Amino acid sequence: MPRQPIAKNKKAVVLISGGLDSAVTLYYALKRGFLCFGLIFDYGQRHKREIESAKRICGICGCNYELIRIRLPWKGSSLLDNSLAVESRFGRPRSIPNTYVPGRNIIFLSFASSFAEVVGANTIFIGAHTQDYSGYPDCRWEFLKVMEDVLALGTRAGSCGDRIKIEAPLIRMVKSQIIRLGLKLGVPFQHTWSCYRGGRYPCGRCDSCLYRAKGFQGAGLEDPLLVKQ
Repeated sequence: MPRQPIAKNKKAVVLISGGLDSAVTLYYALKRGFLCFGLIFDYGQRHKREIESAKRICGICGCNYELIRIRLPWKGSSLLDNSLAVESRFGRPRSIPNTYVPGRNIIFLSFASSFAEVVGANTIFIGAHTQDYSGYPDCRWEFLKVMEDVLALGTRAGSCGDRIKIEAPLIRMVKSQIIRLGLKLGVPFQHTWSCYRGGRYPCGRCDSCLYRAKGFQGAGLEDPLLVKQ
């Protein structure tokens, strides 16, 4: 995508997972004229494939990033514990699957707020959206607004009247809408990774793969990750 002019003092921290949602969010923030700082987490997830995708996406658009390595030794999720089978909730959107990582977005946003204060960013972008809303409680708009209030109370920036905003531009979109937006922004979807499992190709069976496939189908497009299969 062509580089956009950066407005004075317009900086943002963007949470980058390697999936298409966070990639679209990053490109959206760049389009808005933000100088973006990517934040990537290695938190002990099942594979490193998505981390490599996150780094590649940042490299393509020229976004500096920090890779944070943390561990959650108590696990509590099939994404952290290989002894647990990855549970599906596809078709049962009101249930919370065992792929939910307890407190993940609380942890990520806390790191992001610390990073934002140091680099002078007044906005944090996160790729949360409606399809995760019903399954993952930390993807709800209500949660994000309350978390923004917490940052206002618990940071130096907030106490000085310079609130750190949390923006979730995809929050009310479904996957097909997100993909169409990404297409307009020039997101290189071929370098994103959504599958809960690693490997050369997506498994096509986990929830993340199924929602991604439904999204590309709804957008009338072929998933570039599946073209060579």
